[in-house]
Amino acid sequence: MDMWPQFRSPLLWDVFAVGTYFTVSLVFWYIGMVPDLATLRDRANTKVKAIAYGIFALGWRGSMRHWHRYERAYLLLAALATPLVLSVHSVVSFDFAVSQLPGWHTTIFPPYFVAGAIFSGFAMVLTLAIPARELWGLKNFITMRHLENMNKIILVTGTMVGYAYGTEFFIAWYSGELYEKFAFVNRAFGQYAWAYWIMVSCNVAVPQLFWFKKARTSIWIMFIVSLLVNVGMWFERFVIVVTSLAQDFLPSSWGYFTPTWVDVCTFIGSFGLFMTLFLLFIRYLPVLAIAEIKGVMPAADPHAEHHEPVDTLGQEVQE
Repeated sequence: MDMWPQFRSPLLWDVFAVGTYFTVSLVFWYIGMVPDLATLRDRANTKVKAIAYGIFALGWRGSMRHWHRYERAYLLLAALATPLVLSVHSVVSFDFAVSQLPGWHTTIFPPYFVAGAIFSGFAMVLTLAIPARELWGLKNFITMRHLENMNKIILVTGTMVGYAYGTEFFIAWYSGELYEKFAFVNRAFGQYAWAYWIMVSCNVAVPQLFWFKKARTSIWIMFIVSLLVNVGMWFERFVIVVTSLAQDFLPSSWGYFTPTWVDVCTFIGSFGLFMTLFLLFIRYLPVLAIAEIKGVMPAADPHAEHHEPVDTLGQEVQE
């Protein structure tokens, strides 16, 4: 059977948007590691490691010319990656927004998806950074100040996501569209109400704890909140996709989604794949950017009066 691709489909936009974002992000990540790969090359204790790291270090020697070109390339890639964060998630949201399905056909999706991406991204970083900070002695590099500032961003973006949830209901009511009203009332009070209220609780209610400094500076509270935000953002995708498709324009096609064993195994396997890649990264590559850490140390300042070991908060480093 022949395939007839529909090049006017919004899904084609994803190919270019996600492909561009992945390429720029990969190059940005790799270029940032080049000085560190050279450090690993020079400190390798086996010939195989020295050759492997040497290949990826691209002949880095730390000369003035190398640093000049590295910083120019890094700055250029950062300038490209920043607007891509906005454009990619906006384009992905267009897949839903340009459809005619109630619950998807809304213009608030682009800013809603961008805020949600920043929100869930910071929560995921906290989920990984907090155990790494505790297990591998990174408290002098990932300080409480960093974590508290991240919690503030989670609070702001979580409030923005909550505002988007409320705006969706307002648009459904204000539009006077019968099908749109039904879609959102059904989300909150229908057969998938449990998923909707888990989403609202985790994404809107729980981050409000970060209004209090004690919560923003408590390792256990911020870790639990980050986990709940990840759960809430997963349920957001579930609510957007499943509730709109489960009850569309045709009552004859209505149904209740029940995951099969394949769905469950794929879901569990995705956790295993992610953690495997994450642990391999920690095992063979620097957890933190060595070159960037050196650049902010007091010893790197030629005008510093003394070079006592301090962290980024100006406090003495723990022995």
